[in-house]
Amino acid sequence: MSTHDKHREDLVDTPSRFPLREVVLFTFLLAAILGVYAMMGAAYSTRMLVEASCYAILALGLTIQWGYAGQFNAGVMGFVALGGFSAMFFSVPVNDAFWGSELPRELAFVMLYGAAAVLVVFGATRLDRLGVPRTLRTLIAVVLGVVLYLVVISLLREVTDEIQSRAGFVGGLGLPAWTGWIVGGALAGVVGYFIGHICLGLRSDYLAIATLGIAEIIKAFLKNSDWLTRGTATVSPLPWPTPGPAELGFTLSRAIYLSVTAAIIAVIFFLLHRAYHAPWGRMIRAIRDNETSAAAMGKDINRRRLEIFVLGCILIGIGGGALTTFNSLFDPQGYLPLNHTFLVLVMVILGGPGNNLGTIFGAVAVYIIWIMSEPLALFVMQLAVSFGEGAFGWDAPSNMDSRALQARVFVIGLLITLVLRFAPKGLLPEKVKHHG
Repeated sequence: MSTHDKHREDLVDTPSRFPLREVVLFTFLLAAILGVYAMMGAAYSTRMLVEASCYAILALGLTIQWGYAGQFNAGVMGFVALGGFSAMFFSVPVNDAFWGSELPRELAFVMLYGAAAVLVVFGATRLDRLGVPRTLRTLIAVVLGVVLYLVVISLLREVTDEIQSRAGFVGGLGLPAWTGWIVGGALAGVVGYFIGHICLGLRSDYLAIATLGIAEIIKAFLKNSDWLTRGTATVSPLPWPTPGPAELGFTLSRAIYLSVTAAIIAVIFFLLHRAYHAPWGRMIRAIRDNETSAAAMGKDINRRRLEIFVLGCILIGIGGGALTTFNSLFDPQGYLPLNHTFLVLVMVILGGPGNNLGTIFGAVAVYIIWIMSEPLALFVMQLAVSFGEGAFGWDAPSNMDSRALQARVFVIGLLITLVLRFAPKGLLPEKVKHHG
């Protein structure tokens, strides 16, 4: 056999194996879902599946950042909150007390002043092109930035105080909820672009710290902007893009909502699968595995890393909008690092970073464990108390419900420890084909 023929033979992929692991794991997952339906009823279980599907969208956004490109995004919560805010703002009915007054015009003027201030400061940073020394240029830009910021904030505070006293808050746009999901994804992508443009040049640990801090800034802004989000007063109910429980009942309405989120997951999965196996996906993985070699081959490393980061943020924003709309409540305080960052990380780790099918499996499995840990822990505690009262005369504690709720954290911590110990690449690891 010639060398050329042998090389061609090496490039042929090995036959695909029967996906035994996938079939077994999804069979166990289906059995767990049916068990939850038998224990908790159809309405509760369908609600759980809808929330799990929304978390699957979040996990898919994170797995392409972490699994495809090795970017550790510790600020998932912030992008979820942006998606939730957009879902609220676009779907809540129009507030005539605000739009029927002169307040929108005054707010628009303040926004224009803010945009002009940004342009002035940006222009000051370019004074060195006119021969101004760099030290003086920096000093001028900083002074202008501080002064103009104080002026704009003062004007904004006057208008927002008037909005709160006369209209409560600006209200929404009264559009279908799905428009808020799309805009939420776009908003998260825009914010992700600016974050990535600045932070993707940092090491992975610094990127994690930066995204974590920015997520807290986003949450603080939404929480304290009463004129825009009602802050701690919350906004509810949020309209659904599908008929709600009042029209169809809890079970059927939730099942229809589940079909919508499942369709979104199917579209995302198809597109990501095609992208992963396309030249673009191979290039992204090459950058992840050996950035130096990829750069030597002429690849634009920073541009590709920014693309994948923005794409992940878009998916997280869409998932955040779908989740907030389903809960029918926008509460800035309800976005927690434990629920909206750490839990998504656990889903990706369990399923397998870089494996889209594994990520969906991990999202549903981890969310079932997260939700069912509380009733199962309460059941075990009640058995222990009943046995202790009869055998040893124990007194039942008065706060068993809160203790059972804390069992969630213990179970998830134990789960992630076991996965990292026995399956560090996840239950469904990324499949990398080797040629030659």
